[in-house]
Amino acid sequence: MAFKTDIQIAREASKRPIQEIGEKLGISSADLLPYGHDKAKVSQQFINSVQDRKDGKLILVTAINPTPAGEGKTTTTVGLGDGLNRIGKNAAVCIREASLGPNFGMKGGAAGGGYAQIVPMEEMNLHFTGDFHAITSAHSLLSAMIDNHIYWGNSLEIDTRRVVWRRVVDMNDRALRQITTSLGGVANGFPREAGFDITVASEVMAILCLAKNLEDLQTRLGDMIVAYRRDKSPVFARDIKAHGAMTVLLKDAMQPNIVQTLENNPAFVHGGPFANIAHGCNSVIATTTALKLADYVVTEAGFGADLGAEKFLNIKCRKAGLAPSAVVVVATVRAMKMNGGVAKADLGGENVDAVKNGCANLGRHIENMKSFGVPVVVAINHFVTDTDAEVQAVKDYVASQGSEAVLSRHWELGSEGSADLATKVVETIEANESNFAPIYPDDMGLADKINTIATKIYRADSAQMDQKILNQLKEWEDQGYGNLPVCMAKTQYSFTTDPNERGAPTGFDIPVREVRLSAGAGFVVAICGEIMTMPGLPRVPSAESIGLNDAGEVEGLF
Repeated sequence: MAFKTDIQIAREASKRPIQEIGEKLGISSADLLPYGHDKAKVSQQFINSVQDRKDGKLILVTAINPTPAGEGKTTTTVGLGDGLNRIGKNAAVCIREASLGPNFGMKGGAAGGGYAQIVPMEEMNLHFTGDFHAITSAHSLLSAMIDNHIYWGNSLEIDTRRVVWRRVVDMNDRALRQITTSLGGVANGFPREAGFDITVASEVMAILCLAKNLEDLQTRLGDMIVAYRRDKSPVFARDIKAHGAMTVLLKDAMQPNIVQTLENNPAFVHGGPFANIAHGCNSVIATTTALKLADYVVTEAGFGADLGAEKFLNIKCRKAGLAPSAVVVVATVRAMKMNGGVAKADLGGENVDAVKNGCANLGRHIENMKSFGVPVVVAINHFVTDTDAEVQAVKDYVASQGSEAVLSRHWELGSEGSADLATKVVETIEANESNFAPIYPDDMGLADKINTIATKIYRADSAQMDQKILNQLKEWEDQGYGNLPVCMAKTQYSFTTDPNERGAPTGFDIPVREVRLSAGAGFVVAICGEIMTMPGLPRVPSAESIGLNDAGEVEGLF
């Protein structure tokens, strides 16, 4: 049987005018700011008007550690949203926007797949409504104003060796990781070392995704630490007087984007912080708005549950006052076999023993999610090569962990294939009260918070921090930042910092290489192992096969 490609399916979609999609959630045309016919922003005025409404039920979709075999977390998120609508529930989907860097690198698009997609797919994976460009511009404005302040006399007495504000660009470009700026003589300023991160790693991105409104956004932007003086006292963005203009640049980007699934159900696509170097969640304003408009809101957190879900629960929910009613952990038979030691080339053949051996990774994620006091359902994202015996092996294993696994065929059949999953999720929510709580309190020390995640989520023996890092954390605590949550930056492919270590390893430590204070976003980043805040392109980047066909359509993007 020949399957259509994702892009073929997306192009054949029967899209409805975005005003009709808004009407499903009670958003009038006057409250939508259209970007063409099939996407729009929801006005801040409308968002303000619905704040007294009761919240719907929040469902978090996460996954096992990613493997080259594929898991389909976004596809499952979209499929579940469509499935809930199919069984008569008023549901909306909330996902992140795609970064250009990975799209042209190796990841490809980020709008789902098969018959569980969000459209317009090409626009979402390219410039969309310009949010990322606005974030890049606001970040760049601050970068320019810092160096300009130093050039014109440096009245704030910034130590040019201690400028911690890096530049950003929304592209994978390893050549920019470490650079020297202001070369070329007196007219160009004072030479210093600097560097670039990818836009989605910007603290501005994290702030936009955690801010409740424009006032909160401006306050957080002003709270960002951009440099230090010789006495090591911090210099803030508000000292540079950049936060007002940055807010102006972000005014429209702050408003959530609404689009639709292939089945014409509403989807909010807003924000895009990386989950291995930031908190990796859809924006707070999009999620909280959706909860005021729909009875069920399905959202996802980036990468595996050890990264994205942990940060969703410990950072986003803590900061936004959210409490999920259920967590769906996505797994595939293929990924279980890879975790069980099968090479990617051999995944097509039945291997029940490998499935059973690989389930330990899934089991650890189930246990971790339950430790937050939230009921867990496992979604087995179906592949045509899966055999009944392999699927049953996963179901039996999950049952032994006190949860239930449901086979979902949304990629192939859309909501018809995810109706069973949707029904099970609703039953689980109705039968179980969520007793959600983060796994560490605000008043725990920063080093102890890092160690708690390393030992309780990753199951490491400890988090290794040298005295310099411990001193830095203590210094931040003394400055009043000790109540912040921690954001772990590590490889997404393993519970360890070794991306090749699959399964559920034990007997390892988590080396913390560096810590960074994101005072505006409101968290401390612990960079573990070899993780990069500016990715590079692979040997053969996806960009090589992306172009326009004779009909002027984009090819190769997904």
